[in-house]
Amino acid sequence: MKVDVTELGPVKRALKIEVPSEDVNKQFALAYAELNKQVRIPGFRPGKAPLAMLEKRYAKDIEEDVIRRLVPDYYERAVREAGIVPVLVEIPPLERVKIKKDASFSFTATVEIKPKIELRDYKAPNPISLKPDKRTVADEQVTGTLEVLRERQAQLEAAPAGTALAEGDYAILDVEGFLDQAPVDGAKQAGQLHKVGSNAPILGIEVDAALVGKKEGELVELPQPYPASHPDQRLAGKTVAYRVTVTAVKRKKLPALDDEFAKDCGPYASLTELTEKLRAEMEKALKKDIEDTYKDTILKRLEETHHFDLPDTLVERELEAIVRQQMQARQRQKGQPQSPDPVVRQEELRKAREEHKAEAMRRVKIGLVLEAIADKEGLKVEQEDIQNELLRLSQELRMAPEELGRLIQSGGQDSIDELRARILADKALDFVFRHSVIQG
Repeated sequence: MKVDVTELGPVKRALKIEVPSEDVNKQFALAYAELNKQVRIPGFRPGKAPLAMLEKRYAKDIEEDVIRRLVPDYYERAVREAGIVPVLVEIPPLERVKIKKDASFSFTATVEIKPKIELRDYKAPNPISLKPDKRTVADEQVTGTLEVLRERQAQLEAAPAGTALAEGDYAILDVEGFLDQAPVDGAKQAGQLHKVGSNAPILGIEVDAALVGKKEGELVELPQPYPASHPDQRLAGKTVAYRVTVTAVKRKKLPALDDEFAKDCGPYASLTELTEKLRAEMEKALKKDIEDTYKDTILKRLEETHHFDLPDTLVERELEAIVRQQMQARQRQKGQPQSPDPVVRQEELRKAREEHKAEAMRRVKIGLVLEAIADKEGLKVEQEDIQNELLRLSQELRMAPEELGRLIQSGGQDSIDELRARILADKALDFVFRHSVIQG
């Protein structure tokens, strides 16, 4: 086999591959032998048809069969011989490739490859330097969390008789709409709990301003005009009088901050134990946030200090993944399907691609740098790493690890490779973080 490599660009190569005539003849012989066993030609027993007759009838089919046999095998050999790792392979269509017996066979494969990366400044003697993040969990933060827990366990109790409603109080309201002194069908709501100051509408009307200062048993009437274009013809162009009656005034009572409160919050014997647990969890979360902040800085430095051409294929794959996720998330948020108009869809897609192109390039660049670091440092993805990641993801997604594993397996080899690549990138980032220097 002969292989000529032509550089078409920083990350593109053309491999001209020549298969020796003896190998070509060997594959022709195998193909005709298999064909002879399968076909039935009148006057000849199975497997005994003359080769000349087979060549006359089936030459074109056999040539295509031999090409299909030779191209993948010799392409793989050529890639290994050239020492390249392709990310995209373009092999010419069969109809454009010609092959004949007793002659060598040549074809050209165009491949896009990963760039050679000259790693810079990620460990001693030139580690990445980070500014210290001196955030700590303050007492006020712990106290604030305890207050949130108190709010969750608060109970509404009847306010003292004669209490005037103020912001933050709760009112039990009966609301009914009247048009020309007659009740409006469907415009009635009884026993509605409403927090004064929340600005939450009841039956579409704002009631807060009218409630402040009112007491239990008092009634307030609120006129609500409707435009002539209102879809309900009963109300169009008319004014409905809404009568709001305060049937009860309630105030939130917070539980005492004591040992009994701690026991109500979970398996805690005392308020001290609950407080210590909260502080420990908050410190753990802060430590993780600080580490993530450091790692974000590291990723930015790696991006800024490494310069190389990106394979278009990898950028396109990443961009497609980002756009697909964004479009799906947008549809879920809007709660509506994609626009049926192909022109609108195409414009939305164009804008999304334009918006996320830079991010796709950034991700590919960082991914390639981390991959190069992992390769240089001999980092590997072990089975334990995969199990730990599946456990973490299953907790995050609230599903059994076994179920998640089956889901990933169902995605085929691409899903498995993607999981392993993500784990390896995380290990490489951890390596750089451990070898960085925090100033001061």
